[in-house]
Amino acid sequence: MIAVLDHLVLAAASLDDGVRWCESQLGVTPGAGGRHPSMGTHNRLFNIGSERFPMLFFEIIAIDPAALPPARARWFGLDEVALGGGPRLLHVVARSSALAAQRAALLAAGLDIGPAIAASRDTPQGRLEWRISVRDDGRLLAGGALPTLIDWGRTPHPTATMPPSGVTLRGLTLRGLPRAAVQALGLPGIDIADAPGAAISALLDTPRGPVTLNSI
Repeated sequence: MIAVLDHLVLAAASLDDGVRWCESQLGVTPGAGGRHPSMGTHNRLFNIGSERFPMLFFEIIAIDPAALPPARARWFGLDEVALGGGPRLLHVVARSSALAAQRAALLAAGLDIGPAIAASRDTPQGRLEWRISVRDDGRLLAGGALPTLIDWGRTPHPTATMPPSGVTLRGLTLRGLPRAAVQALGLPGIDIADAPGAAISALLDTPRGPVTLNSI
């Protein structure tokens, strides 16, 4: 059972803030995204896939001010994350075709990433539907370094309709990730470190040159 990197998650106080950050820091304007009615969030996306990390995108996500409050805690800890200092790299999501089995393996190691729930959003190409692990309290584990698991099922992967953005992921380091999690998930191409530092460090090649993003 192998889970592979699917996307990076950057949280912003608003999508406008996220777009301005992206243009200033990475030199690109993110593409369209959509709304997640069940979570009260919306997003913007762009392709950052590379030979090392194929089928990979960058998600800028924010609470949707036009949405009704959800009946549950929002994913990615968005109800509690502090964004007063501006947008921040928050989390990583890994793609799995054995979500239930990998979640069970993590649970056996004392790591509860939450049940797999159904989610969707509408796009001009049709509805995207997927299953994703979300804790009931919405919290992230290991400072965000323990990936959320996602299974796109029969839905085409979002990158299938995303043009190259000019930004690619050169390397990703996760710190503080329990060894049992690495054994359960595999996570090929990702560097696992024990040394002190940010839980997540992403090195991107951009039109502005190499940019390193660290979670806080």
